Amino acid sequence: MAGVNKVILLGNLGGDPEVRALPNGVKVANINIATSEAYTGKDGQRVEQTEWHRVELWDNLANIAEQYLRKGNQVYIEGKIRSEEWQDKTGATVRGYRIRATNMNLIGGRNEKGADVTERPKPEAVNLNAPAANVNPFPTVMQEEGDDLPF
Repeated sequence: MAGVNKVILLGNLGGDPEVRALPNGVKVANINIATSEAYTGKDGQRVEQTEWHRVELWDNLANIAEQYLRKGNQVYIEGKIRSEEWQDKTGATVRGYRIRATNMNLIGGRNEKGADVTERPKPEAVNLNAPAANVNPFPTVMQEEGDDLPF
């Protein structure tokens, strides 16, 4: 029987992306996203609960995150949950979870340069008489294996 491993998050960044390049040149960005929900408790008091999610973005998504995402930005993420184990400073085994993003949408707001984060880079002027180049001037935000559609 096949299973489904899909996570959808809509939240705010707790800090700027931490981007690093692997020895093979592939970029990885790590971000922390806060999601909040509010409800009324049994005592009638309003309760707000915030959860923090560790998210990793690879390749083109890492490039986009590095360029556009800043602390406080709202972002929509789709991905898969991954479990991981590591040893803490005391030698105890710790288990945690990380979301590996497969799709990212920037939700409104402006970055520190004043540009709307939902804007895509504008293509350079096109000479209609020149032969068509096989170049897509718009970076794709969605990144699925075998999926090269920008929407």
